[in-house]
Amino acid sequence: MRRIAPRVLLGLILAGVAVLLTFDELTERRSESVWVDVGYILALTMCTAVGMVLATRRSENPIGWLLLVNGLVLALTGVASNYALYGLEHPGSPGAAFAAVFDTAIWPMLFAPLAAIAFVFPDGRLPSPRWRRIAVGSGVLLVLMLVLLFLAPRALDEPYGAVTTPLPQLPEAIFNPLFVVASIGTLAALFAAAYAVRTRLRRATGDERRQIKLLAYAAASIPLAVACGWAESLITGSSGEIASASAALPLVGIPLAIGVAVMRYRLYEVDRLVNRTLVYATLTVLLAATYGAVSLGLGVALGSGSTLATAAATLTVALVFGRLRGHVQRIVDRRFNRPRYEGLRRVERHLADLRAGRASPEQTGAALAEALGDPDLALVYAVPGESGYVDASGLPTDVAPDDERDVTLVRRGDLALGAVLHDRALNEHPDVLESVINAAGLAIEIARLSTEVRRRLAEVEQSRARIVTAGYEERRRLERDLHDGAQQRLVSIGLAIRHVQGQLGAHGDAFAADLDATVTEVTRAIEELRELARGVRPACLDDGLAPALRELAARAPLRTEVAATSERFAEPIEAAAYFVASEALTNSVKHARASLVTVSAERANGSLVLRITDDGIGGATASARSGLAGITDRVAALGGSVSVSSPRGEGTAVVAELPCAS
Repeated sequence: MRRIAPRVLLGLILAGVAVLLTFDELTERRSESVWVDVGYILALTMCTAVGMVLATRRSENPIGWLLLVNGLVLALTGVASNYALYGLEHPGSPGAAFAAVFDTAIWPMLFAPLAAIAFVFPDGRLPSPRWRRIAVGSGVLLVLMLVLLFLAPRALDEPYGAVTTPLPQLPEAIFNPLFVVASIGTLAALFAAAYAVRTRLRRATGDERRQIKLLAYAAASIPLAVACGWAESLITGSSGEIASASAALPLVGIPLAIGVAVMRYRLYEVDRLVNRTLVYATLTVLLAATYGAVSLGLGVALGSGSTLATAAATLTVALVFGRLRGHVQRIVDRRFNRPRYEGLRRVERHLADLRAGRASPEQTGAALAEALGDPDLALVYAVPGESGYVDASGLPTDVAPDDERDVTLVRRGDLALGAVLHDRALNEHPDVLESVINAAGLAIEIARLSTEVRRRLAEVEQSRARIVTAGYEERRRLERDLHDGAQQRLVSIGLAIRHVQGQLGAHGDAFAADLDATVTEVTRAIEELRELARGVRPACLDDGLAPALRELAARAPLRTEVAATSERFAEPIEAAAYFVASEALTNSVKHARASLVTVSAERANGSLVLRITDDGIGGATASARSGLAGITDRVAALGGSVSVSSPRGEGTAVVAELPCAS
């Protein structure tokens, strides 16, 4: 039955349209303007089309059926009107008099279905069981009004003034008091329908609230149409095509809004639609007033008919459009869309702070979180040439929506900047979400570039650290090879020579000097290999940094004091610290003219802090080819830093900080 009934109603409507078009062609007389005909056709089409869709797809909701009934009423009204006009041109047409009465008296049914929709919109149910009596009372009053209009004791409206009604007429003593009651009751029913919408809106949330707001937005075209009609009447003295054309707007807009709301298609756009309508309506009025004022003022000054006045007014409107639009948008947002207004202002302040250096690009995510009112919001950045994302510190991160969080991609043209992981509730306000993210696009791009630079620098530092570590491992290998290979072989050769010398006995006296010289050369080669191995990687580091520093101080020609922690550190860290101390001590010996050098090493704030000071003449600089520049590069490769303080006449202090794991 629910599948057949919509098609039956559609068939009746189409049949009615065919009949009214037929009598329209047979009738020469017209009662309305072409715009009234256009509005009528649009209203009939929208009510029928939307009603058919809703009745077939949401058959349990009576709204679709009410729209189809409204379409049928419009079709029957058109049939009655055209046939009544046909009867005026062809006297004696059967039923023409009743058609005239119908056309005159049926007007309450033109708004009755829409009023009924207001009672049950958007879910097809009354706001509460208490509204049942009000709905039933409104229906009874509507029926009473229709009966009274059909049986009214007066002549029919024009152009049917000469037609005699075929229906009995009530006595005025009965009609008048009943008509007053029915009129007041009908007006009260309309107010009740509007109050039902207001009641539901006050307690609605989510989709239901947006559905009602969309209907209210469409219904706002009714006072606009009335205002257009009044304006035309005041200017021209009568309502004509402008009033008729504007009247078509609510007749088309309301059914369309009902269909969109019930089908829940792009409901989230209603806030954007209302916002833009207010902005451009206000902007149109202001620009029209500006154009009129400029053209009128220059017209008076230059004389009527001057093209300069028109050109100047047009130029003025073009110049003020952009700035005026921005001001109007802010005013509308501040009054009707406070979250968007506050969010955009917060982003503007962050951009101003970025330009002034009061904020860093890394704070863009926090600024977005504050602007959108989502403290858990996360801003991640796209990696050029890769498909993943990184956080503000440059670390890879997963971005995936879940039950509570959603992801909005950030782009500037074809360039992917990143993504915003935010609360799903923000999807209910797409205008706020998109506007704030778009406004923050420049800040997000700056933050992404800053993150990319830090990420690349981190990769370079890691690469340098790997090179240093690889070099250190290679030096250890060379040191082991020298110690365990060539050095041991030379020692074995020296022992073998002594053994041969011992075997020769008295016969070897002639070769004793040569053999002693050979052993001496072998011993010197061993010492040179030991020094070479010590330069590649000090063997004393096997016992730790502190013993190595004390041995280094013991070999120094200057008095050197050492205060070092006995804690062990990673081998590359200890080796770097040893070479820093060795280079600084060498500089003090060669250039400082110092009498005392102090070496200290301790852990502080997650770093090994090595300090070498002397009481020399100062003035040391870390030039490009100096040893100080070399140790600076070596420490920097491990993520550390070196500072040199060497005022003239006050000695030199070299401080190296090497990050180390706790």
